[in-house]
Amino acid sequence: MSAPHPSGEEQLPASGSSFYLGMRILPKREREAMYAIYAFCRAVDDVADSPGPRPERKAALEEWRRDVDSLYDGGDLHPNVAPLAPFIEPFGLQRQSFHDVIDGMEMDVDGDIQAPDWATLDLYCDRVASAVGRLSARVFGLENGEADLLAHHLGRALQLTNILRDIDEDAEINRLYLPREALLRAGIPHQQPKAALAHPALPQVCAEVAERAASHYDEADRVMARHPARIVRAPRIMEAAYSSVLQRLVKRGFAAPRARVRTGKLRVLLAVLRYGFA
Repeated sequence: MSAPHPSGEEQLPASGSSFYLGMRILPKREREAMYAIYAFCRAVDDVADSPGPRPERKAALEEWRRDVDSLYDGGDLHPNVAPLAPFIEPFGLQRQSFHDVIDGMEMDVDGDIQAPDWATLDLYCDRVASAVGRLSARVFGLENGEADLLAHHLGRALQLTNILRDIDEDAEINRLYLPREALLRAGIPHQQPKAALAHPALPQVCAEVAERAASHYDEADRVMARHPARIVRAPRIMEAAYSSVLQRLVKRGFAAPRARVRTGKLRVLLAVLRYGFA
């Protein structure tokens, strides 16, 4: 059976995080929709990252797929997804986007991802990040084409930033999300996470990923510039926080030892002041 849906305070992202603050500045209806989406994403992510046997986790994700279908097919609505029900029609939330998120989590369940090619990495980013963006951008008020375009670029930018930030933590659980082509270009034959991270050419690989993330931030900026400030307040705050992480990662460098880089609270607060009251 699916894990019970988080409720109340358990639905909220960490207080003070860019996601929490980005949601808090939304009008009440949009804020509630985003909390429900966040809770769904966190629940399926918990399934993917749990220490249980892979077949059990795959079965749990399949149960979540059926739960999502109950939102759209009528009949009995599963309690796991009931908090999402009031927002599906008003915001035009698409079934496929929820399925895409689950498919992304399944990629981690199917096996430890190690040095995927760029196409596979891009698909992973689309499912675990841009799919969330496709849901979120509709809540913010963007139309379908623009919602999908912003989600495409900002989702990938955020996920690539996460990958660069978390390379050591991911290696500890036997995962390596850096692209195979970049590793080979740098002369790194290893796909085993810890061996790849110990190679002296690792900074060359990370620079390629950082450059691609930066290009996605630039494209997301172009999309947001076409829309009223009140519609893109939340994604502006998230972008400001995460792009600052990318900048500090690049400044720190990727040679070992790598000090942890966290989202700067001051940068987040400045973004809230700049965009939150537009």
